[in-house]
Amino acid sequence: MAVEVVIKRKFAEKKAHELAPLMAELRSLARSQPGHISSESLKCVYPLDDYDYFIRSKWKSLEDCYGWLQSPERSKIQQKIDTISGGKTEYRIYEPLVDGIFDS
Repeated sequence: MAVEVVIKRKFAEKKAHELAPLMAELRSLARSQPGHISSESLKCVYPLDDYDYFIRSKWKSLEDCYGWLQSPERSKIQQKIDTISGGKTEYRIYEPLVDGIFDS
């Protein structure tokens, strides 16, 4: 069953130039991973509070998703992002529900 990963990142505007290449590298690497279906990056425009990003990626299976999240390449880049941003990136994994809020 396909799953979606929701990633939240927040950082000060002055860090954007350092983080942009790392975030682009992560996106590029994710797209080449087995099971990757799609991804989308959004920047919060309201309310304005420095740079607040929401990234959503879709994977064919939970195993594919875990493979990416546990990969040394991703972890290395993610550690750099967290160090530069001074915060911790939040990850949540979701699966689709069949009938509203209750999974049948």
